[in-house]
Amino acid sequence: MKKATFILLIVILLGASLFVGSGVYNIAATDKHWAITTELIEILKERSIEVRAEDIVVPDDLEDPARIASGAATYEEMCSVCHLAPGAKVTELHQGLYPQPPVLYKDFDEVPDNKDNFWVIKNGIKLTGMPAWGASHSDDEIWALLAFINQLSEMSAEEYRDLTATAENNKGH
Repeated sequence: MKKATFILLIVILLGASLFVGSGVYNIAATDKHWAITTELIEILKERSIEVRAEDIVVPDDLEDPARIASGAATYEEMCSVCHLAPGAKVTELHQGLYPQPPVLYKDFDEVPDNKDNFWVIKNGIKLTGMPAWGASHSDDEIWALLAFINQLSEMSAEEYRDLTATAENNKGH
């Protein structure tokens, strides 16, 4: 039994080496993943985030207008070029990324999982273009950003512009 398991392991490793070495898998962002690859990556991503976000404590004041407003300028500066904004045109960066980043004012879950989303914003996701904002922003700044993102789907283009412009003006003072 041990010998058969060892042989099977060697065959799998040789097969994987041949697959990688052959260059048959196209890594270009213009060539979509195989369906099985996408499915496996999604499962891996979801489980990895859930496990790591499990013990995060969500602040009680994510609906506080002051917290939401404090995340507005940050979203406009850091997130809108990839995740877009109400009333804004699709950017070249958004179009060129694969996988495509979610359009947060359209695609954000009805009941956001704040723990998972906080973890993603703070730590980023490998090979997606999603940076780890925790390297340059405090947890409080990330919670403010998330509070703002939670409200995006309810915002009109005018409300978005007003809130981000006000936040940007207040940031300079």
